[in-house]
Amino acid sequence: MESTAKKMDYEPKSDIQQVQTKTQLNIFNTPVLWFVIFGVITIVSMYTGNLPGGMIGSLLVMIVLGEAFGWLGDRTPIVKTFFGGGAIVAIFGSAYMVYSGVLPESITTSVTDFMTTGGFLDFYIAALITGSILGMNAKILVKVGLRYFIPIFGAVIGAIIIAAIFGSLVGFSLQDAILVITMPIMGGGMGAGAVPMSQIYSEMLGNEPSYYISMLVPALALGNVFAIVLASVLNMVGNKFPSLTGNGQLIKGFKYEKSEQKYDIGKMGVGLLAALTFFTIGHLLGDFLPLHPYAIMIIIVAVAKIASIIPQVVLDGASQWYQFVASNWTFALLFGIGVAYTDLNTVLQALSFQYILTVFGVVLGAIIGAGLLGKLVGFYPIEAAITAGLCMANMGGTGDVAVLSASKRMELMPFAQISSRLGGALILLLSGLIIPLLV
Repeated sequence: MESTAKKMDYEPKSDIQQVQTKTQLNIFNTPVLWFVIFGVITIVSMYTGNLPGGMIGSLLVMIVLGEAFGWLGDRTPIVKTFFGGGAIVAIFGSAYMVYSGVLPESITTSVTDFMTTGGFLDFYIAALITGSILGMNAKILVKVGLRYFIPIFGAVIGAIIIAAIFGSLVGFSLQDAILVITMPIMGGGMGAGAVPMSQIYSEMLGNEPSYYISMLVPALALGNVFAIVLASVLNMVGNKFPSLTGNGQLIKGFKYEKSEQKYDIGKMGVGLLAALTFFTIGHLLGDFLPLHPYAIMIIIVAVAKIASIIPQVVLDGASQWYQFVASNWTFALLFGIGVAYTDLNTVLQALSFQYILTVFGVVLGAIIGAGLLGKLVGFYPIEAAITAGLCMANMGGTGDVAVLSASKRMELMPFAQISSRLGGALILLLSGLIIPLLV
């Protein structure tokens, strides 16, 4: 059991997959020959219409194809260095399978249902939020406090300024550069950003919400691509300039040392229960509070951790369950994100030079603003740029997973979720204030 525990000690997904013995190559910690056998069985079942329905068939396809794409992406030159490696290949590989019709429609429907109505994305994020916060040093949570909103504010200001500059250079009006491109990118994804933003635009500018959705989605999708790519670039910058990064720690002055744990299956069950319960609390209070359930969940878990009211067995269990989920299901989830949330046709339609340059300006500005103001308040610039910058500029919860995976800093998920949820709410408020100034 102890040897198994050491293998499960959390490292970024791509590192885990590169573990090799002297005699054999592994994919998903499985000898490559056996992984191929599993893959052949899966593919034959897919294309003969014999794949089990529901969770079993969907998760099997997501694990096998997600791990295969991730393995290839983490070993492909240029892609692994500049384009997010396995994370971006898993997302866009699956998105291309849907776009080209290679993935059977029944599988697309099944995976989409599993990710959305089946709640797999929520299940994954619940584990990461609960385990990563409960496994954190409580002093770090206290010290970060409200200061975290300073780099978020910096990201928004930086995105608006750079987008306005780039947009004006290529012929976009200030209104288009800010309202149509910057706001949706920084707005917390589809459900928490673009959809309610289209309602605000409709009420204040006229036209149907669907009209604005068609304008906002391309910016959101393309911004998510740049966020993933630049997350990988920031990881490279951190490797080259170690003084700029905490290697997964957001704040200076605290050296987080992992406690040696003997991994326990029973404790993992407790961790699973804790993750599900805290997620449910978020939804329960969401009926009464004007906040996203994820945001409420983060606050409740953080308060419980700081107050030291949770037994050690729950803390250990939540941490271990989070490590199990992140180590084994990340590429599966990224494959599902590509199928259920990434419309490749929408991305391709937006690919004009002017549009691409302005979207790039938004994401670059978010990085610069978050990194600079983060450094001013004592955060590591790389981690501040990733969490308060890129996780504001991606597609919400799905983008957070992809960005943190590409940057190899999955332990930053609690801060990423603060950016996506609370930061997204800030953008909705800001949109309502900016519109009268630009029309």
